[in-house]
Amino acid sequence: MSTTHSKQPAPALDPATTTTTTLVIVAAALILSAAMGIRQTFGLFIGPFSFDRGLPVTLIAFAIALHNLVWGFAQPFAGAAADRHGSAPVVAFGAATFAAGLALSAVAPSGLLLVIGMGLLVGIGVSCTTFGVVLPAVGRIASPEKRSVAMGLVSAGGSAGQVLMVPLVQGIRLHAGIATSLFVLAFVMLLIAPLGIVLDRRARVHAAAQAQDRNAPEPLREVLAKATRHRGYGLLTLGFFTCGFQLAFIATHLPAYLTLCHMPIGLGATALALIGLFNMAGSWACGWLGGRFRQHHVLGWLYLIRSATIGTFFVLPKSAMSVVIFAAVMGLTWLGTVPLTSGLVAKVFGTRHLGTLFGVCFLSHQIGSFLGAWLGGLVFDLTGSYSLIWEATVAAGVIAALLHFPIDDTAVSTPVLRSSRPAQA
Repeated sequence: MSTTHSKQPAPALDPATTTTTTLVIVAAALILSAAMGIRQTFGLFIGPFSFDRGLPVTLIAFAIALHNLVWGFAQPFAGAAADRHGSAPVVAFGAATFAAGLALSAVAPSGLLLVIGMGLLVGIGVSCTTFGVVLPAVGRIASPEKRSVAMGLVSAGGSAGQVLMVPLVQGIRLHAGIATSLFVLAFVMLLIAPLGIVLDRRARVHAAAQAQDRNAPEPLREVLAKATRHRGYGLLTLGFFTCGFQLAFIATHLPAYLTLCHMPIGLGATALALIGLFNMAGSWACGWLGGRFRQHHVLGWLYLIRSATIGTFFVLPKSAMSVVIFAAVMGLTWLGTVPLTSGLVAKVFGTRHLGTLFGVCFLSHQIGSFLGAWLGGLVFDLTGSYSLIWEATVAAGVIAALLHFPIDDTAVSTPVLRSSRPAQA
């Protein structure tokens, strides 16, 4: 892999700017930690919803899968709203909607209300409180040479939610039931609603960097048209499908799969927590690598490592140790795709419309998430086994790697806008 950055030293930042940047990174990490940590617990509810409320696994998997699909379709609009109006109103609306969906799921007496709560409302809420809103805010306050690292730090900090939420929900659910655990999660989402105000401090940071952004003068329509014609953006979008497919299947169905393999009760929750723990290091490392090597090359190798890990885990005998090793390696590659993908979009197209452009790309990711979560349940109900889906995740990872390596990451040139005033004699 070849390096991408010149050896010119980065301009020094004054202490006030550094403090503001740190606050934005911390706020973004907390928002992402709450939203992503909560949604990673949904796999723990499949068994209880099925046994306690008599709902079929396919329906529960569909509700979880639907929130991924709704998230994907809503993400470009959430990103565009944050680009235009700021992050504060978008995050507040998303947190409230997310909480409402969790509360409705807690009391849902039927499958329809569960689909509306955990599917529709949670999907809208997640779109306003995760990557497509918080990472563009970070991308705007970070200088180009530090952008990938900053996004990696936010993604790493966001993984703390998965480490904390999974065992918390598991404990509350075992002692107090499904409804109480979902109400606790809804309360957590309401707590992070005001943090979007901190993200909007980006307007006062890195004015010089923003002035140098080649794409800042371009209207959104022209940037979208340029993106649709860009072969690399198309390959990146197609490859991102695999990330969603792999992660959603594993997060949703790994606990149930381990139960079928006669693993100890609670090992599934432990595995999900370990994925979150190792993702903290993995996301930072991917952001660091993306700042030193060509980001699409790092993405290609990441997908190959994932596929090799999944395939090895599937074919080898299952044990507590093999589950722990699998969770650790998957965690190292779990969300590292996000800072790399968003950083690559920012490198090629600039940051002014990053929320919208990443949102469009992320739609592909969420279509994959929908299929990974839903098809896992459907295939299991039809065949009594998850084998076909495990094999599909391996093949998808190899295809994604082949799509990423040939991407052209050259920044798109922007014509200089001419002034409407006549030149002075």
